[in-house]
Amino acid sequence: MADKDPIVTHVFTADPSAHVFNGKLYVYPSHDRETDIKDNDNGDQYDMNDYHVFSMDTVGGPVTDHGVALKQEDIPWVSKQLWAPDAAQKNGKYYLFFPARDHEGIFRIGVAVGDEPGGPFKPEPEPIQGSFSIDPASFVDDDGQAYLYFGGIWGGQLQCWSTGKFVRESYSKMEAQEGPALCAKVAKLSEDMKSLKSDVQDVVILDKDRQPLPASDHDRRFFEAAWMHKYNGKYYFSYSTGDSHYLCYATSDNPLGPFTYGGRILEPVIGWTTHHSIVEFKGKWYLFYHDTSLSKGVNHLRCVKIREIVYDDEGKIGLAEPQPKV
Repeated sequence: MADKDPIVTHVFTADPSAHVFNGKLYVYPSHDRETDIKDNDNGDQYDMNDYHVFSMDTVGGPVTDHGVALKQEDIPWVSKQLWAPDAAQKNGKYYLFFPARDHEGIFRIGVAVGDEPGGPFKPEPEPIQGSFSIDPASFVDDDGQAYLYFGGIWGGQLQCWSTGKFVRESYSKMEAQEGPALCAKVAKLSEDMKSLKSDVQDVVILDKDRQPLPASDHDRRFFEAAWMHKYNGKYYFSYSTGDSHYLCYATSDNPLGPFTYGGRILEPVIGWTTHHSIVEFKGKWYLFYHDTSLSKGVNHLRCVKIREIVYDDEGKIGLAEPQPKV
């Protein structure tokens, strides 16, 4: 398997969250499935209803499918759409964080707990109190404090929460056309990883002049797909710009920010969405991402791929090999 081939082809996969647990590389993706729902800006065509976990001992080696780790019918509060998940390890347990619509059609974030990184995971009966929107990314810092980053505009409903309460009428507005861009959100997780122990706050991204990125800057502003990793003591917040189809990053000395825009990691891929994770494994750094090459361009039928990344002396991220233009 070359690093630009899908890691698996027997199922469609997307939104990969990669972690190293017990010396092995685990990937927690969305599980895309075929549907007759037409593409729209709400993302209704992304109608996923379970999660598989995959693992590998080496990048490019055989990949193990651990089977269904969690399914929609086992989560009482969920009505539909198990979107991009993430996982974390703490206190000898493994935690799967996931977004889904509740029975009022509002996206919330849930958590499920397992004894093994490959699952199965048992969901909590209610979503995490105070959570909203999509794309949870969990990060456990060196001091043991865990954080949850989340949010996504347009179909991810982040624009509906500008007042602190869900305003359904804001759904169709998608995002502001002027002023500061909407921000991803972050909060500290409790010791048991099942609740938020701090207020939810903005993940502010600043330009080189220390000004927040404007909503009109679609090439750099946050859209969805939050990810956090740490390199040489710096915190790297990376994300998708959505309708301009870039993966970008920003850096800070604090996991809560503010972050300063750093550049692009990946140019547009085949397909509308782009979503990723970054992980170190056996002395090298890797970008996990997806495209729609396996389905020949069907936006909601994606496949996970891997590229090696490198850092220069200033900590800027680049691809180890050039990315072909789409």
